[in-house]
Amino acid sequence: MLDTAKMCLDRLLSNLDVDVEPFAMCLVSDGRRLRLPGPPEVLLHFGLRGRGFVLGPDDAPHPFSTDSFAIIPKGAKHAIETGNPVENEENLPAPCQGGILPRLVAGPSVEPSLVVACGTLKVQYGEALGLFDHLHEVLHVDMSDTPAVGAALKGILEEQSQTEVKPGAKAMTAVLMSQCLVQMFRRLSHEGTDQIPWLGALSDPRLAAALDLILEDPAADHTVESLAGAASMSRSAFAERFAATFYRTPMSLVNHVRMQRAAHLLQKGDALSIDEVADRVGFSSRSHFSAAFKKHTGSTHADFRDRSTGDTP
Repeated sequence: MLDTAKMCLDRLLSNLDVDVEPFAMCLVSDGRRLRLPGPPEVLLHFGLRGRGFVLGPDDAPHPFSTDSFAIIPKGAKHAIETGNPVENEENLPAPCQGGILPRLVAGPSVEPSLVVACGTLKVQYGEALGLFDHLHEVLHVDMSDTPAVGAALKGILEEQSQTEVKPGAKAMTAVLMSQCLVQMFRRLSHEGTDQIPWLGALSDPRLAAALDLILEDPAADHTVESLAGAASMSRSAFAERFAATFYRTPMSLVNHVRMQRAAHLLQKGDALSIDEVADRVGFSSRSHFSAAFKKHTGSTHADFRDRSTGDTP
């Protein structure tokens, strides 16, 4: 069972789908605070120089320094400060957009005490499971003892600071960020954390076995009973433990993974018919699939495919 947990983690980390938006630079002077709005997606802060604190929505301080990550949940208002008595606070009313490495400044921009790279990102397993889903508080990870992480982040900033976009820049950025995230998840897995539900589940080899089945073959005829059997747990104990870890029922996660995989297949255009997509994600009935997909995404599979392939009038 322990091997199953390791295999599940390996599968997750080997199939990361990473999308990184262009970074901004936050420059915070001594005695200043930069207050930021809730990001539209999960936001990553990476310390390039200095030390201070990231304040969560409740203003609880999280220590932050060079070569540290601070992961901010989607929609969470937060702030960055140096930690010394705050004399002045700057507010950014809306997310920063446009430009090459735009600068967000609190205080004089010359020799700021704290320099932070900030960028939103989406991280999924095979287009199916958002790895930061249900993150509810600021997650701080000190990576200062892993030089490869700092080197990869600096590589991303170099790619994004070019006045002329190089061929493959987006792919290079995704590869470099994947390296950083693999290192971070390795660290969190070793240390243990309850802030990321799926990672916490891997510390329980019983849940890891069930999660592995769902991710490996979401189209299979899964039931709560079959997943509980894979976890060597009673149905009621498994359902309760699963819901407490993932904030959803086992079959809700199965459906979520199926729908996300269906969306990925539909985005490929007309390579597969709707019936083939439905079959690949575990639906024998096209009408049942159509109803489930619309409930999950809010649109029909035809409209979704048209928008994804640019065929919308």
